[in-house]
Amino acid sequence: MSRPLASLLLLLCTMFWGFAFIAQKTAMDAMGPLTFAGVRFLIGGLLILPLALHELRRKAVKLTSTHWFFIMAMSTVFFLGSWMQQAGLLTTTATNGGFLTGLYVFFVPLLGFILFRTRPHPIVFVGVPLALVGIYFLNGGGLDSFNTGDWIIIASAIFWGLHVLLLGHVAKMTGLPIFVSSVSFLFAGIAASAIALPTEAPTLAGISAGWIEIAYAAVLSTAVGFTLQAIGQQHVPSANAAIILSAESLFAALGAAVVLGERLPPIGYAGAALIFAAILLVEAIPPLWARRKVHVPRTVN
Repeated sequence: MSRPLASLLLLLCTMFWGFAFIAQKTAMDAMGPLTFAGVRFLIGGLLILPLALHELRRKAVKLTSTHWFFIMAMSTVFFLGSWMQQAGLLTTTATNGGFLTGLYVFFVPLLGFILFRTRPHPIVFVGVPLALVGIYFLNGGGLDSFNTGDWIIIASAIFWGLHVLLLGHVAKMTGLPIFVSSVSFLFAGIAASAIALPTEAPTLAGISAGWIEIAYAAVLSTAVGFTLQAIGQQHVPSANAAIILSAESLFAALGAAVVLGERLPPIGYAGAALIFAAILLVEAIPPLWARRKVHVPRTVN
């Protein structure tokens, strides 16, 4: 797969994720955060399980204990990031949730260097500050309105950063993006449901009341969105992918404006422009840089 196509898949998944913040927010009128996460991920995992098993049989990859260690580590941080994000949305807006989740754009290159000694392309050091400033402006350029939910979502961004990093590593290591996605969904769904049963006492009536939100989050945001991420990240460096994925905040703001009536402050449009500029930089500069570095033999007179 070409890198431009992989980047397009990543951008497409951010659209599904961004709009999902509305579903995640409104669903909690009828159920708790763990109940929503559990049902969402179980359905999402089961939907792609046939494709996952077909991929495993077709590629005939023998998974080792090292493979499973990284798959389970990725699944664990995926569950923790999802849980904290969903819990934060209890007390913050869908717009803020989308913006603050995007802070993982900072954590990915940092954690990548700490864990794997991966040095990102130099343009990332320009793109990350641009994206961070863009996210800050999207939130109105201030921290005075922050509440507990906002800080919980900021903490979740650390786990999302780990997820982006580990997913890219695991997808390349195994060559099984759909299989590892299915495993992580089912793990998160089982873990969330196991904790929800004694703590939230979910009811069939409550789950049924939020079936539209669950359907969107399970099918488009989970089964389609996260699987596209796993496929795309095989061909895009994690630090660059994180900047592309920060566009999730733009779609969260757009969906919140249309569906929930939330509005961007005037400075928010400058933030949107900065995020787009960061995405263009990290996708346009590396290939141009590579062309300039191609050695052209000199003729000897």
